[in-house]
Amino acid sequence: MYFELTDDKLHEECGVVGVYTENPDIVSQLIYYGLFALQHRGQESAGIAVQTENKMEYHKDMGLVADVISQDVVDRMSGKLAIGHVRYSTTGESEKQNAQPLVVRYREGSIALAHNGNLVNADSMRNILEDNGVIFQTSTDSEVVANMVARHYKGGIVKSIKNVMEIVKGAYAFVFMTEKELIGVRDSYGLRPLCLGKRQDGYLLASESCAISAMGGEFIRDIEPGEIVVINENGVESIKSSKYAQKKLCIFEHVYFARPDSNLDGVNVYGARYNSGRILAHEAPVKADLVFSVPDSGTPAAMGYAAELGIPFGLGLIKNRYAKRTFIEPKQELREQGVKTKLSVLKELVKDKIVVMIDDSIVRGTTTKQIVRMVKEAGAKEVHVRVASPPVTHSCFFGINTPDKTKLIGANKTVEEIKEFISADSIYYLSLEGLVKATCSENSFCLACFNGDYPMEVPNQEV
Repeated sequence: MYFELTDDKLHEECGVVGVYTENPDIVSQLIYYGLFALQHRGQESAGIAVQTENKMEYHKDMGLVADVISQDVVDRMSGKLAIGHVRYSTTGESEKQNAQPLVVRYREGSIALAHNGNLVNADSMRNILEDNGVIFQTSTDSEVVANMVARHYKGGIVKSIKNVMEIVKGAYAFVFMTEKELIGVRDSYGLRPLCLGKRQDGYLLASESCAISAMGGEFIRDIEPGEIVVINENGVESIKSSKYAQKKLCIFEHVYFARPDSNLDGVNVYGARYNSGRILAHEAPVKADLVFSVPDSGTPAAMGYAAELGIPFGLGLIKNRYAKRTFIEPKQELREQGVKTKLSVLKELVKDKIVVMIDDSIVRGTTTKQIVRMVKEAGAKEVHVRVASPPVTHSCFFGINTPDKTKLIGANKTVEEIKEFISADSIYYLSLEGLVKATCSENSFCLACFNGDYPMEVPNQEV
């Protein structure tokens, strides 16, 4: 889970962190720890921005956190305020110029921005700004927001952010930094997560609670949908939205994106995944000798499935955690070989057995097909596939890089046809009701990728 497995998965845009501390010597190290904990949310680029005594400094580049934020960077950047970002591109090309945080000038000085999510009206806003003479340095929707905040600055940065929130549409968790303040913003539906934490020497913001822990902080609470949180020398100020919108956290945070040790809007991710496996066992039991997962995000569901049916759980697939992501390979034949580079079948465990393979989701189906073939070649008698989420049938416009519907196997094949395509002995997807029930939450979720019910108007495309 911490490194995207194959081109058969969805990919989330990024993760953000922010630090306000009275100890300037540790601020860069804290950002490093926070981003390292969020590395699963983006592996294309990483960056840090720090408000030093004299100016706002930043460093960003393509690559993983450990490669980009070196010891030299940590040693030379100190201050009371800092933000950080890890990215997987959904809007904007995968280029260094699109790495974040973005640092821009406005009439009162400088402002830095880190963004998780995607804006559905970014193109129209960008066209308006360009018609008014604005020159963009990147192709991201985040720069559109940064420019709008700077242009709408009247009576304070918070007022400007509130004005921009009235205009932008989509999913976002923003972390802003000025010379004196750290500001966290969550979209009115809470589609993307953002939480607040506390250290003895200050406060923290992060996409997931696991990053709060990694930065040595105590989780306080999730930022509410539509809320602006301002952190400065006076403490924390909360500015709630006056507009009501039902909370709609992206359900795929629980299915795949978030780390299992995170808590999102009061729901533990591991618990939700484990429960999904238990419910899946009731919906589609199999008399089998072994249950194993497609690592890593399918593992809690597989453990729940096995426990509920009293079937042994084992490591049928072994993952090479140092292999590069196969979806970056340009040729399909290399992608197929890449699956074997990443995953190997533990033959001694699956040979001559009826096995149940649990995955968190299936998007295109090509990788699942290859894995099923590998398991059968290793000597398994039967391979029964169980998926801990419903078929993905619709594209996402809120920060998840889903392919168009023509490439979504769940949108173009029946379950029986999918079974034949992947050469499984049987396949069953968890029901939508079962997935929601697994969260044990009274909150509602964005389920658009499963049912096409978008919480807001989306671009006029085939969805």
